[in-house]
This record gives sequence, C-alpha cells and structure tokens, in this order.
Amino acid sequence: MIDAHAHLDACEPAVEELIARAQAAGVETILSVGTDIESCRETIAIAERCEGVFAILGVHPHEAAGADAARLDELETMLASPRAVALGEIGLDYFRDRAPRPAQRELLAAQLELAERIGKPVVIHTREADDDIPAALGDFSGTIVLHCFSSPALLPWALERDCFISFAGNVTYPSAEDLRNAARLVPPGRLLVESDSPFLAPQPKRGRPNEPAFVVHTLELLAEVRAESPVKLAERTVANTREAFRLP
Repeated sequence: MIDAHAHLDACEPAVEELIARAQAAGVETILSVGTDIESCRETIAIAERCEGVFAILGVHPHEAAGADAARLDELETMLASPRAVALGEIGLDYFRDRAPRPAQRELLAAQLELAERIGKPVVIHTREADDDIPAALGDFSGTIVLHCFSSPALLPWALERDCFISFAGNVTYPSAEDLRNAARLVPPGRLLVESDSPFLAPQPKRGRPNEPAFVVHTLELLAEVRAESPVKLAERTVANTREAFRLP
C-alpha cells in the first residue's frame, strides 16, 4: 500500500519507528506533507534520509497572512529535490478562516503558478470553499489531487475535471455516510487512500494519534463500501498514486 498523505514531521514517536510500523502493516511508501516553510524543510529532510518516503511541499492556506506566504522562492528551491513529488497541501479553508480569504486566494494562485512552471501536481486542501475552489483551479492544467475529500458537493466537478480523490480516516466514521456514498461513485482509476497522520485516525483507532500504519483500516472500509476485494483495491490505489505523483 501507499499512504498518499501523512505529516510525518508532526507525528510521534520517531519517524523511523512510524515507518517500520507502517511497513509491518503493508504500507511500503509514504507521501509526507509540509504545511509551512520550516515544516517543508523538515519534511524534505525526512524524505531524503528515509527510503520509501517522498515529500509534498507547500504553504497551507492557514499561513496565507503570515511571512511564509512571501517565501515561495525557498519553497521552489526545496521542490527541486528529486524526493519532492508535488506541491501541497495548498488551497482554501473557509471553515477555520485563520487567514483572510483574499489572502488565501492570492497564495493559492501564486502556488498554482509555481506548480505549472515546474511541472508538479498539486494537492488541494478545501473546507467550506466549494464555490471558490473550482474557479481558483479553472486555469490550472496539471494534475489535481483532492486531499482528505470531505465535500460531496464538489464530486461532480471533481469527476468532470478528472481529479484524483483521496479519502482519509473520516470516511470510516459512523456519521460519514455522505462520504461513503461519494466513495462509491469515484472511478477506480481516480481513487487514493491516505492517513492524514497524525489527524483523523480511522474508526478502529479513533481517539489515538493517527499514523501511516492505520491507513489499512481506511482501505478496508473503502473496499467494503465499494464491494471490492481489499487486495485488489490496494493494488489499484497503489497504481493510481504512482500515476498521480509520477513515482518511480
């Protein structure tokens, strides 16, 4: 399996221990995600020293009003590493509104332009921004991954746009029937699975810090709701993740 989205720099215990536990659970590759400049520095360092880890680097919309929004030249330098496979997570968050919405849109536009210029996929964070995300991504010609998919109303646009759609542990929660219904509709070639560690532990591990090893529970739930073999679905999501991020 591949964990398509984790924050190893924010997890405990040590990264090497988390990777070993993930490998024991059958998770051979982890895509670790940075959310600000220092987080990105730590994330790319982890990817460069740990086999089986690749980096996704970007400035999160929560940081749009801070100094890191003006440090995209440093981000671009880190993205030149062969271990950096995408720009993210970037996007819009109107749920927490930790940065003014115009600043979020400006930062997203700047990072989309960077991704176009360097030819990297983008990993999109979106909360309560269903109207603005399609417009913001309207001119972007590269690969789009919708991380921790939680906006069923966006599904028709996402399918039309041929986005990759990644589900995290929240799809396993008893109250998340709308997400499970959405998961049933995602074409086989567009589905990804992620932990979003250390957040959103799947239902069997709920109440504990999440980690990449736990992504197997999310995959098992997705297989159940899609009436597919977990083994076949694992194979498919691995192939999809390799395609989305052009992994070796």
